[in-house]
Amino acid sequence: MFIRIVKMSFHEEHIQKFLENFDVMKDKIRGAEGNRFLELYQDKNNPCVFFTYSFWETEDDLENYRQSELFYDVWTFTKKLFNEKPEAWSVDKLVSLE
Repeated sequence: MFIRIVKMSFHEEHIQKFLENFDVMKDKIRGAEGNRFLELYQDKNNPCVFFTYSFWETEDDLENYRQSELFYDVWTFTKKLFNEKPEAWSVDKLVSLE
């Protein structure tokens, strides 16, 4: 399993549109094959910046999602709202303390 972190920055006037669409799509994204966890964060100092944090079983699962109609629908809508190019990282968890 690995973690995918995506940083997105939106025009302020588009934040509500993004949040409304995410609310509609979040369960579908979470239900994608191999997705085990999904969270959305908003930066405390810059309310235009958001992060998604998701766990995926395999890289193939993430790639299959990225090639799916669901991803196409989500990304086609979302990318029109950006004010900067998004950034993404795939990382392995090394340590977790609770």
